[in-house]
Amino acid sequence: MNKITIIVKREYLTRVRKRAFIIMTLIGPILFAAFLIIPAWLATLEDKEEKIIAVIEYSDSNTPVPDSLKQFFDALPDRDNLKFEYIGYTTLDVLKSTLEYSKYFGILHIPHNVINSEVVELYTKKEPSISMEIYITKSLEKYIHNIKLRKLNIPVEVLNSVQTSIKLKTIKLEKGKYEEKDLKNLRRGVGYAAGFLIYFYIFFFGAQVMRGVIEEKTNRIVELIVSSVRPFQLMMGKIIGIGLLGLTQFIAWIILTFVIVTVAQEVLMVKNNIKEKQQFTAESIIDAKPVTQEQLNTDNKVAEFEGILNKIRGIDFIVMISIFIFYFLGGYILYGSLFAAIGAVVDSETDTQQFMLPVTVPLIISIFVMINAFMNPSGKIAVLFSIIPLTSPIVMMARIPFDVPWAELVASMIILVLTFLGTTWFAGKIYKTGILMYGKKVNYREIWKWLTYKT
Repeated sequence: MNKITIIVKREYLTRVRKRAFIIMTLIGPILFAAFLIIPAWLATLEDKEEKIIAVIEYSDSNTPVPDSLKQFFDALPDRDNLKFEYIGYTTLDVLKSTLEYSKYFGILHIPHNVINSEVVELYTKKEPSISMEIYITKSLEKYIHNIKLRKLNIPVEVLNSVQTSIKLKTIKLEKGKYEEKDLKNLRRGVGYAAGFLIYFYIFFFGAQVMRGVIEEKTNRIVELIVSSVRPFQLMMGKIIGIGLLGLTQFIAWIILTFVIVTVAQEVLMVKNNIKEKQQFTAESIIDAKPVTQEQLNTDNKVAEFEGILNKIRGIDFIVMISIFIFYFLGGYILYGSLFAAIGAVVDSETDTQQFMLPVTVPLIISIFVMINAFMNPSGKIAVLFSIIPLTSPIVMMARIPFDVPWAELVASMIILVLTFLGTTWFAGKIYKTGILMYGKKVNYREIWKWLTYKT
């Protein structure tokens, strides 16, 4: 055991001091913090620059419609930073030729046959935003829809009264009480991120184990090492050392991500803005100016941003992180031992392809099943693959945010532990023979012989 400890220490300290490890440890939290903060921040952003759209309608004779005959005057009401100005005194060609130097952001051309053709044209100086395009098309669609109804002598009020929009609220029974939780999409995102992170860790650090074994075998260093330690001790020391390296990086990522998110939240003044709104004095109320639409929009954005962060806090990250560590270690040891065995039976990394397929196929299947799992976390496929040890580290993480039954979780954990003990023994038998074999192309029949050796 002391020898394994020495090998673990060597593997860990050699890699933890490398520049690449330090850089990844620092960059990772920034990316994770960006994953949490930027979507919430962007959701509250809006282009504050006022844009004016010149609207021109054409009659059957292809002449501009005068103000008194404008058919779509009420179809496009102004909104926050988007204004519409109807033009009836000039032609489309003139507007287009002067657009670059005019005050208008764009020109909306509504032809006389728009009700039948359902096509309008928007000429702009710059690329319009998606929200602008959606607002224009949806407004005109609704207006033209009502015109068609009037032509059919169907009252708009009648059709509006039968239009139905259903919003589904999920109220889950939890600990004897029904609780409504609007966190589905967020839980799916967290589950996907956790599952994909384990997939990445297993591949990345498992490959490090394999490359380390191949390097020592190629340089003949292993011949000196096994003269002092048993091959199984060398393999376990290498697996545990690199596994602790990954665990260190993950814990560092969690701590640094939490710090960055907290600091970013304060920098964006979310909490400060809310506190300022609550700290009114009698004098400030008397002297207060009328609240503008812009102030209301700002307050709504602040509340929306805070609401998104509150939803993120609503997930039990302590449970998530604890289970993540278990499945990361269990999955890593399971696959890490197999990667070590592959490294022991080949002389170079190019020879690993024939042995990598059986190892990587379950991981690839896990990714596809993981997508099914966070769409239907209690489905039969998700449950089955979260129990199978070769796929459970990834699939189970996609289900954890949705409160997996403890019986399924415990069963999955026990089976995973028993399996990685078995794969470690299996890999140790291969490693013991293969690590000292050079210049021979090994196939699966040869590996089977090594497993049946009596020692």
